[in-house]
Amino acid sequence: MRIIRHQATDGSIQLAALQPDGTARGIQGDLFGSFRVTDAVVTPGRLLAPLQPTTLFCIGLNYRKHAEESNAPIPKFPVLFMKSPSAVQNPGESIVLPRHLRSDEVDYECELAVVIGKACKNVSKANALDYVLGYTCANDVSARDWQIQRGGSQWCRGKTFDTFAPLGPCLVLKDEIPDPNALRIQTFLNGKTMQDWNTNDMIFDVPTLIEFLSGSTTLLPGTVIFTGTPQGVGFAMKPPVFLQPGDTVTIDIEKIGALTNPVVAESTV
Repeated sequence: MRIIRHQATDGSIQLAALQPDGTARGIQGDLFGSFRVTDAVVTPGRLLAPLQPTTLFCIGLNYRKHAEESNAPIPKFPVLFMKSPSAVQNPGESIVLPRHLRSDEVDYECELAVVIGKACKNVSKANALDYVLGYTCANDVSARDWQIQRGGSQWCRGKTFDTFAPLGPCLVLKDEIPDPNALRIQTFLNGKTMQDWNTNDMIFDVPTLIEFLSGSTTLLPGTVIFTGTPQGVGFAMKPPVFLQPGDTVTIDIEKIGALTNPVVAESTV
C-alpha cells in the first residue's frame, strides 16, 4: 500500500491510499495503530510529508563508495547524528538556503528513510523489520560549512536547519518492499544525474541499523531513520557543486517514487 498525507480543502490533514488506477481513497484511523482504507474516493490537496516524525535518527558514511569519496575510513559502528522534526519539508516545497546563519555550501543527499511503526527496544537483527511500518524518500540536506568547519565537531548544526529534511512523496508499506537493501537510489539536480547507486552498498543494512539504534533505547512509533547516502554528493565534486537559488532537486528511489523540491534563499527581511 502507498499512503499519502495531504491537506484537504477544508484545511484538515488527512491520509489517503493511492490506487493502481491513479485515484486515491480516504483512510480512517491511526497510521501507527488501527486504520482502514475506505471506499470514499478523495481528491488530494496540498501534498505533505507522509508523517510528522517523533524523532529523526540519521546515519552518516553508510555507503562504501561515499566513505571513499569523503576520504573517511569505513566506520566500525554506525555514525549517528540527529535532525530536529522541525527540519521536515513537504514534497514540492522549497529547500531554503540559510541566510541569517549563512551557509554557502548547502548539499543534497539522497537517502532511503525507514519509518518505525511500533515501539521497539533491544530488537535483534533477525526480527528488526517486524517493527518497520514502511519506507519513503529523504533528502539529507547538509550545510557543509556548518557541518565541518563551524559545528563544534558535531554534525547537527549543519544538518538541521529548517527545510533540511524533505520527505515523500508517499509512504510505501513494508509488504511492497521485502528487501530495503536492493533498491536503486538516485539524485537529479536540474535534471542532471548526480547520484545513481543501490542500497545494497550500505555498510550497515537496515536490520543492523534498527538493532543498533534500539539498543538500550526505545524507538517510538513515527521514528524516521535516514540510512545514509551513496557517492556523488556535491562537496566531493571537482569543483564542488552546492545548491543555488533556482535549482530543483529530485530524489528517486525504486518502488517508492520521486521527491522533488525547488531551492530558494532565505529571506533576510
